[in-house]
Amino acid sequence: MEKLIIAAAICGAEVTKEQNPAVPYTIEEIAREAKSAYDQGASVIHLHVREDDGSPTQGSKRFQEAVDAIYKVCPDVIIQPSTGGAVGMTDLERLDSTNIVPTPEFATLDCGTVNFGGDEIFINTDNTIMNFARIMQEKGIKPELECFDKGMIDIALKVDKKGLLDHPLHFDFVLGVQMSATARDLAFCVDSIPPGSTWTGCGIGRYEFDIAAISIVMGGHVRVGFEDNLFLEKGVLAKSNGELVEKVVKIAKILGRPIATPDEAREILSIKKR
Repeated sequence: MEKLIIAAAICGAEVTKEQNPAVPYTIEEIAREAKSAYDQGASVIHLHVREDDGSPTQGSKRFQEAVDAIYKVCPDVIIQPSTGGAVGMTDLERLDSTNIVPTPEFATLDCGTVNFGGDEIFINTDNTIMNFARIMQEKGIKPELECFDKGMIDIALKVDKKGLLDHPLHFDFVLGVQMSATARDLAFCVDSIPPGSTWTGCGIGRYEFDIAAISIVMGGHVRVGFEDNLFLEKGVLAKSNGELVEKVVKIAKILGRPIATPDEAREILSIKKR
């Protein structure tokens, strides 16, 4: 079984310091949390950025500051900007995160509209998804196809049929939001993607480490981090993203999966280093 890629989603757009004081807002805090995850074994930093007051932004200037700060302390890490942004942002706002130097190697591509609960709806029309895929392909950015349910996998495959995705494809299955987070659900997703594709499992909230363990056993990769879950275990807030990554590394060791370095992750994902 190939080495395990661990992605750390270090801050997200919605979680706050009121929920966990370690959630990073400032550039210095973002760099600190990226390094804590990297030092424990994360090869990918999934990056949202925040203003110093915690409000989410997709501005390229803020992303550039964060990327530069992360590279100073983690020079070989893969930085994966989010093109999701936050609920209510326009398409152009969301894509501004890719207007940085160097052009990102890797970025997220959400493959459908998501109901986050209550009145929070994250809208991704077919045209938005196709346009994002086209722009990322033109820029040479590898997309991570974010799929919250089986329907989004089908949309990703429709985009692929239009010739807007380069193979091998890479999927991130985000479970526990629209689709339940069980071994059955993850296996159904994995069985629905083209042969030769790579994939990551991501469980939201209390499902984070369950999905991590199942993904490791199934030969996939893992995403953890404050964006998805703020707790190390029930009732115990994580002190850093590094603690969450460290727990995955311990699980992987028990299950016999060595951890990929950033360069090994690039090889597995067919990413060319900038």
